[in-house]
Amino acid sequence: MKKIGKIIVTLVVIVVSLGAIAKVLSNNKKKSEEKTQIVAQTNATVSVRIDTVSREVPNLDVIANGNFAPAQELKLASEKSGRVVNVLVDEGSFVQNGQTVATIRVDQLSVDLHNSEANYQTARTDLERYENAFKTGGVTQQQLDQARLQVENAKAKLEQSKINLGDASIRASISGIINKRHIEPGSVVSPGSALFDIVNVSTLKLNVTVNEAQIPYLSVGKQVQVKVSVFPEKTFSGKINFISPKADESLNFPVEITITNNAASQLRAGMYGTAVFDFPNQLPVIMIPRTAFVGSVNSKQVFVADNGVARLKSVTPGRVIGEKVEVLNGLTEGSLVITSGQINLVDGSQVSVIQ
Repeated sequence: MKKIGKIIVTLVVIVVSLGAIAKVLSNNKKKSEEKTQIVAQTNATVSVRIDTVSREVPNLDVIANGNFAPAQELKLASEKSGRVVNVLVDEGSFVQNGQTVATIRVDQLSVDLHNSEANYQTARTDLERYENAFKTGGVTQQQLDQARLQVENAKAKLEQSKINLGDASIRASISGIINKRHIEPGSVVSPGSALFDIVNVSTLKLNVTVNEAQIPYLSVGKQVQVKVSVFPEKTFSGKINFISPKADESLNFPVEITITNNAASQLRAGMYGTAVFDFPNQLPVIMIPRTAFVGSVNSKQVFVADNGVARLKSVTPGRVIGEKVEVLNGLTEGSLVITSGQINLVDGSQVSVIQ
């Protein structure tokens, strides 16, 4: 009997334990279902970031970088053959337009000029004699015409000899500084031989590029501030000299700015310069982040958050200025435009805003 009692007690304990386990499992299942429902409700919304639509003055001011180039640059070359007799300037020398910078040997040229002068005078004397003889019938009209032709030929040779002798004195054809000297006394030159490199840095050019958003506000003659990296405390005044009518391969427009050097000629060709374009008096316009557009600006679509619901809007974009885009139509001030998370949205999606 005792054995049967122990068995009954054991069975009762097992039944109670199983009941307790079943109750615990039931409670856990209920809690799990409640959590699942909460997660399901949470996952029904898409987390997004927003930006409030407002009017602002677009910042069109822009800086553009480039290198200075001389307004004038010349590689002076020889026009005649000969031996250099004198070199009258050195590298770094300033020369004026028309100044003699070197001479070549002129002995033979002087002889040629003397002979040409003598031949010209002889031809004139012969012409006078033929003209007098023609009046008395001593020579024919043909002989007189031939004498006149000889005078013209002799005169032409004389002029050429004078030019040749003049070319023996090498003269600068622009004002500027001798940047490179290619000859020494005794050098033998021929037509086309390099003699000097002359640069004029009294005025310099700065070539930069701007995008299409700035082009409407630029014009030839507009004043531009120019900064130079090696003179950070100085500001130079430039003037737009040229605006390209055609964009380059990067869809930017080349602009040429001329800058007058200061009295100390501190600006040098090759220095790094920065043009600062100022576009004042801009009116406030609706601007939104570029990231608000679905895909790209070309899609012309954005999502706005309306009481926790995403609404797809068609808009008319205007100028792209940096990371912002002007909106001409389709949005009003105060709207909440969605700037991230659009990839998971469709029109009517539930959204939750994250900071």
